[in-house]
Amino acid sequence: MTRRIRVLVAKAGLDGHDRGARVVAAALRDAGMEVIYTGLHQTPEMIVSAAAQEDVDVIGLSLHSGAHMELFRRVHALMSERGLAGVLLTGGGIIPDEDAAALAAEGVGKLFGPGTPTGELASYIKQEVARRRAEGERA
Repeated sequence: MTRRIRVLVAKAGLDGHDRGARVVAAALRDAGMEVIYTGLHQTPEMIVSAAAQEDVDVIGLSLHSGAHMELFRRVHALMSERGLAGVLLTGGGIIPDEDAAALAAEGVGKLFGPGTPTGELASYIKQEVARRRAEGERA
């Protein structure tokens, strides 16, 4: 029996807007995933530490502060340092397409903008985690 997908939803940095993160967390729960929501004002170190402790399959960052390049890169680097390279790093917020493409080229998963149907995000996560599990990237 395959365990349920575990997702850590985090608000990194000083961004105080978490309505979208809460909507996403509820939608992913409704889609059958286990969701851990870290709350506001998390540092990259706090996020990666929580991800390791909770043994998650996915880290989802919600960012609206404009610091997405720095924060995604820092979380991604810390994930590698902590042995979490097989964990999917995805997220969303106000992220220009060219920045999303640059982050994707560095190994960050698909990023979602405002108004994306939550079912699209849930489907992406399920497919990507299934692929990683099949390839042995993540158990």
